[in-house]
Amino acid sequence: MDSPTHDLKGLFDQLGLDSSQKGIDDFIASHSPLAGDKKMIDAEFWTPQQAGFLKEQIREDADWARVVDDLNLRLHQRH
Repeated sequence: MDSPTHDLKGLFDQLGLDSSQKGIDDFIASHSPLAGDKKMIDAEFWTPQQAGFLKEQIREDADWARVVDDLNLRLHQRH
């Protein structure tokens, strides 16, 4: 059985954020770069529910984990 394919648009939908390409780009631009020692899931801009969802996905290596990792990389890069 194939695992579900998720993308950043879907993750932003899941988090209740603007999932348009401009919304995603603006979010990343306004919150990056995170300090190298700062875990994305501990960033102050998440609601407790959003942070909990992200932590759960990473901890359980769930279907969304790859996309969460991608967002983490983007938020740690200088844009």
